[in-house]
Amino acid sequence: MEESNKKVNQEAGSEKPAKSGTRFPEGVKKGERHWYAAHTYAGYEDAVARYLRQRVDTLMMNDKIFNVIVPKEKKIKIKNGKRKVIEEKLYPGYVLVDMVMSEDSWYIVRNTPRVTGFVGADSTEPTPLSKEEVDALMGRMEGEEPKFKIELRIGDAIKIIDGPFKDYDGKVSSVDDEHGKVKVMVPIFGRETAVELDSLQVQRI
Repeated sequence: MEESNKKVNQEAGSEKPAKSGTRFPEGVKKGERHWYAAHTYAGYEDAVARYLRQRVDTLMMNDKIFNVIVPKEKKIKIKNGKRKVIEEKLYPGYVLVDMVMSEDSWYIVRNTPRVTGFVGADSTEPTPLSKEEVDALMGRMEGEEPKFKIELRIGDAIKIIDGPFKDYDGKVSSVDDEHGKVKVMVPIFGRETAVELDSLQVQRI
């Protein structure tokens, strides 16, 4: 521990001594490896992850902190009639850290700029993610087929711009993000009728 604390203190010559008194939740033993969620300022997740990885390398803490990720999944965003694959954060404001929780590893993560604390009962008692949570998260991140991200909501007024109902106005009644489809209520023969369309065939008005 003394050597680890020395590593921390040497960074930029300005680090404070490692915080003591870190508590471990029931069922978590000191020295066990788990995934933890660190809360960050919104919009700084990628910057926090990059800087934390640099700190780990600089302080030679690779034996305590193994991986740092910003959970994202691929989605197909449809806007102005065009499809674009984007990566969207699954949990904005959070970075996941695969680590062995100890006083020095806790200190390095907690004192990374723009990190506000760990998810847990309080900032000194981090709660690890369960295996089920991690498996589900990794499954979403590793999914090969991107999901649709349609910028339409139920109740939006739209105009149909393609297909047999072109130039009809309608209202969105349901959105199928998985398949990129929307159902729209349009007046046909004086009656509101549900029509299923590709999201590219409509635009918000």
